[in-house]
Amino acid sequence: MEISGIISAIVIGIIIGVLGRLVVPGRQHIGVIWTIVIGIIAALIGAAIASALGVDDTKGVDWIEWLIQIALAAVGVAALDRAKSPAR
Repeated sequence: MEISGIISAIVIGIIIGVLGRLVVPGRQHIGVIWTIVIGIIAALIGAAIASALGVDDTKGVDWIEWLIQIALAAVGVAALDRAKSPAR
């Protein structure tokens, strides 16, 4: 992977992670780095899922792919928050 691919993955991961975090209600007990990591992972997995479903090759913005990635990021943020938060 080239440096431009790594930088774009980080930028997309930040955006996906933040959007996923905004979808989850309440306060999350995870840091910014974990949000970025979850966003990058969600972006990669979401792109693979969108490709498998055949919804990743549109002439404009790939809204369905973005929705899949944001949903995966929200699930990841909620799961990590639940694992890291003290017992309720």
